[in-house]
Amino acid sequence: MMKQDTLDYQKLFLENIPLMDVRAPVEFLKGAFPCSQNTPLLDNKQREMIGTHYKQQGQDAAIALGLKLATPEIREQRLSQWRRFIEAHPEGYLYCFRGGLRSRTTQAWLKEQGIDYPLIQGGYKAMRTFLLQQLEVSAAQTPFVILSGLTGSGKTRLLYKTQYQVDLEGLSNHRGSAFGGEVNGLQPMQIDWENKLSIACLQYRHRFPQAGLLLEDEGKQIGRNVMPLCFYEKMKQAPVVLLECDLDARVGIIREDYIASSWPLYQQKYAAEARQKFSSFVLDNLLKIKKRLGGVLYTKIDASFRLALEKLFATGQSDLFDEGIALLLEKYYDPMYRYQLEKKVSRVTFKGPEADVLAWVNEHLKDMDH
Repeated sequence: MMKQDTLDYQKLFLENIPLMDVRAPVEFLKGAFPCSQNTPLLDNKQREMIGTHYKQQGQDAAIALGLKLATPEIREQRLSQWRRFIEAHPEGYLYCFRGGLRSRTTQAWLKEQGIDYPLIQGGYKAMRTFLLQQLEVSAAQTPFVILSGLTGSGKTRLLYKTQYQVDLEGLSNHRGSAFGGEVNGLQPMQIDWENKLSIACLQYRHRFPQAGLLLEDEGKQIGRNVMPLCFYEKMKQAPVVLLECDLDARVGIIREDYIASSWPLYQQKYAAEARQKFSSFVLDNLLKIKKRLGGVLYTKIDASFRLALEKLFATGQSDLFDEGIALLLEKYYDPMYRYQLEKKVSRVTFKGPEADVLAWVNEHLKDMDH
């Protein structure tokens, strides 16, 4: 029995149902959903031509042009794409921008091939509106607890040891500092980031309706992604748990996360260019904060990192990075963090090493008053 067209956006996002996006590629790139795949009815040029026709001569003329452009060859290309998607995802749905003409044309073409496939009423626009509304609901209804700690104290590591969390940096594909860009991908577009965040929080609320939510301490931006205002304002008022970790341990965590673990990824991705790319990652990001470091300190850390890179490339050992990392932490990141912490000191609810913080989180977040 054929599934009916749907307005149940919540079910789509809670269950990560595959979505066939038949908008033009240019529309998809401006904003999409994590479980969507672009299999367009019209390419960018066709969309532009039909849109112009619609504005100048009306809907009937635009439809007539669309039928003229849909040559047998183009029609078969589209149907072949759609069939592949539907065979892989029989549980899915299709959509266009508003759930109108393009969705129904796609359905009709498929129906002629004996394939019934349901569409999402309201299309992308309605789903996007739903997710923006749900982001507001999540910020209003879910109690937040902020995980803070000096740079390198292992906040993200702790985050993944509890179920009561959403990883903002993971969703943004960025670690949130000058050295935060990930080797294996760009950050999502702002709209995509907001969609991902809203879906993650919606799913969290339904998994743990009574629980609080642990979020890593972040500023207004994670790389180029801007925190939604409702979310950021809620975070600024939330109670704070402080992860304590000594300098030597923090240097080790930074070296492991940013150097020892990253270098093999650069080798895999860039092969012969890996040394140049990784050197740029280390030295160019250091250069970005030269003004704030001051010339003397910058020169010292830069020289230290250049020696460390030579040893890493020659032997695979990363221990020479410790000196430069320690200087960065003590002279740059720690003073900035302590200044910010002074503004939050009244909100610090608990502090301690990882094991103690983790125990506190698992005990206190499982059932918080809404």
